[in-house]
Amino acid sequence: MNKYSSKFLLGSLLAALACFAQSESTVTVYRNARIYTNNPARPWAETLAVRGETLLAVGWNDEVMKTAGPAAKVVDLGGRFVMPGFNDAHVHLGSAGQDLLNVRMNGAASVAELQKRLSDAVAKTRPGEWIVGAGWDHTLWPEKKFPNRQQLDEVASKNPVFLTHISGHVAVANSLALQLARITKDTPSPSGGEIELDAAGDPTGMLKEGAAMALARSKIPPPTPEQRRRGIELALADLAKNGVTSTQDNSSWEDFQTYQQLKKEGKLTVRITEWLPFPAPLERLEAMRREGGTTDAWLKTGALKMVTDGALGSRTAAMLAPYSDDPSTSGIMTMEPERLRELAIQRDKAGFQLAFHAIGDRANRVALDVFEAVARVNGSRGRRNRIEHAQVVAPEDFARFAKLNVIASMQPSHETTDMRWAEQRLGPERAKGAYAWASLQKARTRLAFGTDYPVEVISPMRGLHACVTRELDDGGPPGGWQPQEKIALEDCIRAYTSGSAYAEFEEEKKGELKPGEFADFVLLSDDLMKIPAAQYTKTRVLLTVVGGRTAYQKK
Repeated sequence: MNKYSSKFLLGSLLAALACFAQSESTVTVYRNARIYTNNPARPWAETLAVRGETLLAVGWNDEVMKTAGPAAKVVDLGGRFVMPGFNDAHVHLGSAGQDLLNVRMNGAASVAELQKRLSDAVAKTRPGEWIVGAGWDHTLWPEKKFPNRQQLDEVASKNPVFLTHISGHVAVANSLALQLARITKDTPSPSGGEIELDAAGDPTGMLKEGAAMALARSKIPPPTPEQRRRGIELALADLAKNGVTSTQDNSSWEDFQTYQQLKKEGKLTVRITEWLPFPAPLERLEAMRREGGTTDAWLKTGALKMVTDGALGSRTAAMLAPYSDDPSTSGIMTMEPERLRELAIQRDKAGFQLAFHAIGDRANRVALDVFEAVARVNGSRGRRNRIEHAQVVAPEDFARFAKLNVIASMQPSHETTDMRWAEQRLGPERAKGAYAWASLQKARTRLAFGTDYPVEVISPMRGLHACVTRELDDGGPPGGWQPQEKIALEDCIRAYTSGSAYAEFEEEKKGELKPGEFADFVLLSDDLMKIPAAQYTKTRVLLTVVGGRTAYQKK
């Protein structure tokens, strides 16, 4: 297909889509495509028919047209590649929305560049108003050291400043922000967090983990309802543009209420399963579950999310042994294991699914121990408890995931970001158990993939590239980092679609293109099965359909 005919085809397709809207009685046939169904019983098709929000038929042109009937609307896809919509198993939509409105520090290559961006923000902000930003990554900087309050003060002395690390697990505040938070040399570090001090015993401005970050974050005025909604709308548009049709989200209850309003107005463009805060009182959790529901196809509540440790980049992930590049620390557990076990047993008894953030090998072991205790105390049932990230797992713990039916909810693009320094943190032996998709899969663990958006960009294509190659986006190291942990493209797609659906009890509803499942699919610019892996990140989404409705179309 030449460039001209490709553009003509796409223009014709979009014109056809604009001519009608899907209704409960209308049947729309998308034909003449190369459709990867992700259905093991019938992996390939060339036509699919949609009625209402679901797939009526999937197969070859003639058989589907016969089922659809003569009144069906027909869209010719010109042989392009179609696959199920991506289901991102771990996002933070509310944070992503605010990041899109706040100061963007992503990609800043030095402290000087961070200061320049902060200075630009100061010029647009009145004295005394908070400046909030996120996305800085000190591992990109020549000195690879955390920033400090003095460096922020140099360009922003009259505005309180709070800038969150790309991991979301540490932040730096300037002197005015520390003053407003009443953080001094005499302020004790809260349980599960750390106020970093310099050699003189004064705060550096670095606040590690949620408990410490909350001391300053609690002083930041919350976004107005209008700001919250605008940010969420921007994030939803970003998802649709990248072919994401379902998400499993960890945001605030106010964000969830914004999703409810968007759904009421018919403007929700992605299916959302919302996690609830594990540490909240059980009565509150049950009330949120009642209010949010558990069965709606577009918006419902799901697992209880608990952050058990920190992040590898900030050396706050809880390790069984000290960090190889800093023997003075082995990370932070945010809650004592005994208390974690007590609360988990109580919440499991109330029927909640549990999702524990665990990055370090100690945190992963503690999470597995807790899930094992839960099953022992409360008896057997169809649990699908999850470990979010599972970045570093001790080899002897791989088999425990499958034995306990614990889902490994992982983010392949984290490996791409972290490979530059992960082995320094872990040492050569522990690194063999890092981002271990193949080892977990061989141990018969179910994988669910996502991005941790906005920690990483939402693009599933970047995740697929990392999953298949374990190389940086622009290539290298040759053969990939820890190449024994690569898995096949089909397995990567499965983890990003049907695997994620299983993780939220939605298998047989989404993740595969077959009759009866939701009509959630994407049309891509390239055939993933025919192009080299290096081309995945150059592949673009041309069309995103959710529940039979067009959520995005490339102009």
